[in-house]
Amino acid sequence: MLVRRALLALFLPLSIAGAQRARECPSCAEWNAPHRPFRLHGDTYFVGTHGLSAILITSPAGHVLIDAALPESAPLIRANIEALGFRVRDVKLIVNSHAHFDHAGGVAELQRASGARVLASAWSTEVMTRGKSVLGDPQYGTVLDYPAVRGVKAFDFGDTLRVGPIAIVARATPGHTPGGTSWSWRSCEAGRCLDFVYADSQTPVSSDGFLYTKSAAYPGALADFERGHATLERLSCDVLITPHPTASSLWERVTQNGETPAKSLVDRDGCKRYAATARRALAQRVAQERGDRAP
Repeated sequence: MLVRRALLALFLPLSIAGAQRARECPSCAEWNAPHRPFRLHGDTYFVGTHGLSAILITSPAGHVLIDAALPESAPLIRANIEALGFRVRDVKLIVNSHAHFDHAGGVAELQRASGARVLASAWSTEVMTRGKSVLGDPQYGTVLDYPAVRGVKAFDFGDTLRVGPIAIVARATPGHTPGGTSWSWRSCEAGRCLDFVYADSQTPVSSDGFLYTKSAAYPGALADFERGHATLERLSCDVLITPHPTASSLWERVTQNGETPAKSLVDRDGCKRYAATARRALAQRVAQERGDRAP
């Protein structure tokens, strides 16, 4: 009986915490389902969960990690990196798409494990340093807090960030958040080079009461979305990856065992279709806000 009580005392707080997490984020368990890591092409690997992307770009001089999913995803991402034969402490740079808990939540833990620099857009830098959203975020008041990240430094949109031979370019694609960033780089294997684009979320999702058509907190939201859509349409884009893999049909382009034949992975119209889908969703949202008939 004493042993049973001791076990209950040990695990009851964990079960309560799990139940609370499920209430706060009904999708988190599904997003955080483990997924086998695999090579996308050349030096580029998928190391995220089944529902949330994290991308590792490797080199002998150190690695770059794009996005870190949920706070509880950090151990899975670390295990995936190590399962591929790489060392977490060789991650020298961590960057982000947008500073919500489901894409930046694991950054603090992975920064501690690796000692990596963390760079973000100016708006995202403030959010990640606080570990909570700020006024101007369309989802302000509803997105969850996450562990604050120390020492985040800001880059300017258009900057090329380097780790050894790796060169990734920060592309301005705000709208989903004011600091939304997409990333582009080239990955080569056996003489074949592919242009990768990690395109940030472009969905016009918001808290109740936020209006994209007349927000005092984020008056440039519609113009920012248009800017991002145009950017994605212009980029050389052989392979599109998104923070939520399903948004770019990643699992339809890879085999069940994680292999990625180039013929199925490459979709040179992927970025253009992604931008077109985002434009339609935004037009529907604007029509709803104005009381117009949806286009």
